[in-house]
Amino acid sequence: QVQLVESGGGLVQPGGSLRLSCAASGSISNIYTMGWYRQAPGKQRELVAHITNGGFTRYADSVKGRFTISREYAKNTLYLQMNSLKPEDTAVYYCNAYLVAHGDYWGQGTQVTVSS
Repeated sequence: QVQLVESGGGLVQPGGSLRLSCAASGSISNIYTMGWYRQAPGKQRELVAHITNGGFTRYADSVKGRFTISREYAKNTLYLQMNSLKPEDTAVYYCNAYLVAHGDYWGQGTQVTVSS
């Protein structure tokens, strides 16, 4: 099993920046990919960005050029640097880890609110 704990959410003005962190513990050697998802009120959960063990990254079109996903193996931590934030980025952001033969694990979520 893997435990994921997110932090770094909050209230920010449009155009501002936030960095989300996700600390992983447990069977982290079995992690194949990690990613960030978000869910806005009344909407389905959607992929924001993910990164494979090989460093391949993929982003939702809506965040390309503004968000950057990275993984610091020494600290077992996943990051999401979010710049040029927009009100439509407001959502609960969830950290995800996919383990081969074990499936998906999720964090508890962290709220990001972009508002003036």
